[in-house]
Amino acid sequence: MNANHRTHGIPAASPAPASSAHPAASAASAALPSGEQGVLGAGQLRDHGLSAAAIAERCRPGGPWQQLLPQVYLLHPGPPTSRERVQAALLYAGRDPGGHGPVGGGREAMVTGLAALALHGFSAVPPLPGLRRIDVLVPHHRRLRDADGVTLHRADELPRAQDVCGLPCAPVPRALADAVAALADAAVSGDTGAADTIRRALGEAVLAGHCVGASVVRELAEAGLLDLLPVAAALPALEAADRTMGEERLYALVRDHQLPDPMWNVELVLPGGPPLGGVDAYWPDQAVAAVVDARAASAGHDESSWARHARQRDRLEALGITLVPLTPARLAARPEQQAAVVRTALMASTDRTPAAYVVVIPR
Repeated sequence: MNANHRTHGIPAASPAPASSAHPAASAASAALPSGEQGVLGAGQLRDHGLSAAAIAERCRPGGPWQQLLPQVYLLHPGPPTSRERVQAALLYAGRDPGGHGPVGGGREAMVTGLAALALHGFSAVPPLPGLRRIDVLVPHHRRLRDADGVTLHRADELPRAQDVCGLPCAPVPRALADAVAALADAAVSGDTGAADTIRRALGEAVLAGHCVGASVVRELAEAGLLDLLPVAAALPALEAADRTMGEERLYALVRDHQLPDPMWNVELVLPGGPPLGGVDAYWPDQAVAAVVDARAASAGHDESSWARHARQRDRLEALGITLVPLTPARLAARPEQQAAVVRTALMASTDRTPAAYVVVIPR
C-alpha cells in the first residue's frame, strides 16, 4: 500500500469489493455503516437486522465476509488493514471503537503496549503492519482470554484513554510499561534487539515530548519492572533524555518569563579550593544557582546521586549561594510557578549577606 495513505502506521481502509451474497444477507447489509468501518461485532450486526444464520452465510468459505476474532467480523474479503486489526481487538475486548461516547470519557478497553506506541508515532518500535499482536488494556474484572493476534492486559484502575487517530490508546507511560514487560522477557532470553528497543523507546518518550521521565519510572515501578536487567540498563538513557528536555525547558523558562540572563552550564569553584559542582544556570550578581534534577529516572536506585546533590546544596548554601532545584516534571507542568520560584530567589538576594567569592568555569 502506498505510504501516502498511512497515518501513524495505519493503512487507509479500502472499500470492500463487491461480491455475490445470500439475498437476505445482502438486504440486511445495505443498512450497515459505510466508509472506513470495515469491522463490526456480532451484537452490532444483529442490531442492523442480521441473524446468526445470515452472518454465517456471508462468512462461508469464499464469502464476502470473514470472522477475525470470536464475535468479531471483517466486512470484506482479503486481509484486514492495520486499523481494522486494532478495531477488531477493541471490539473483542468489549469496546466499540466506532465512538459511542467520547474517547477517554470512560474507563474502557484501550490499545496499549507496542501497538499503542506505534499509534503514538514512536520510531523506536515497529509500525503497526509489522506487529503480530495487538495489546489491549482491559478492566481487571473483564472475563476474556487472549485470542489470535490479541494480548489482553488487566488493570484494577484503567488510565484515561487518549484519542490517537480516532482510536483509544493508553497514555505513553502505561503503554511503555506494557511494551517493556514483553520486551524484557525477550531481552533476558538473549534478544539484543529487544534490549535496544527498550532503551530507544524510553528515551524517545521523553525527547519527543510525550511525557517526563518521572511518569515513566512510576509506571515501570508499579509494574515491578525496574529491577529487570534490561530495564535497569536503559534507565541512564532515560535520565539523560529527561535532563536534556529539562535543560531546554529551563532555557525557555528564562526567555519566556523575562528572567535575567544567567551564565549557562558552569562549574563553581572556590579560589584555590575544591570544586563546588556544576550548575545549569548561575546568576553571579545575585548568587543564585539553578540545577535541573533528573534523578527521578533512577529514584531509589542511585542513592549516591541523592547524596551528591544534597552535599552540593549544603556547600553552596554555606557560602551564601542559593541553589534552586528544578525537575523536568515541574518545568513541564508548572513553568509559571517555577519562574516565580527563581524570580523570588533573585529578588531575595538583596536581603542576604553577600556570598563568598567563587570562580565560574564553563563546562
